[in-house]
Amino acid sequence: MNKLDKKQLTGIAALLVHAAKIDEHYSEKEKKIILLFIKSFAEKSEFVEEILKEAENLEHDSNQLLDFTNIIKKNSQDFKARIVKELWKIIISNDISDEYEANLMRRVCGLIYFSDKLSGEIKMSLTLERKKI
Repeated sequence: MNKLDKKQLTGIAALLVHAAKIDEHYSEKEKKIILLFIKSFAEKSEFVEEILKEAENLEHDSNQLLDFTNIIKKNSQDFKARIVKELWKIIISNDISDEYEANLMRRVCGLIYFSDKLSGEIKMSLTLERKKI
């Protein structure tokens, strides 16, 4: 996957922030996952912290998931899988997934045209990976 421009990356990061905050506990562990994601797609690594701050502000000021999912929807299935994986990493980082987080994942998958079955497989593989550690 190519690098994303700052606006695209900020929008996707805002969705990741939303997933992190949906259980009303935005942890340092979740923030670290988001920072690693931003770093992997950022044009310049010195903008990583700035992009996260902008994403946090964007998420705080928006009540529309659609704003964040449009960028993802227009990309390849592999890219969508990468985003779904990042979302699940955040959700299961505290070892529990509640009904609000599961509902968020179903909604996001519907909005980006990504299979619930594939999303479940990604979650399962991440869960198994975490148990091995």
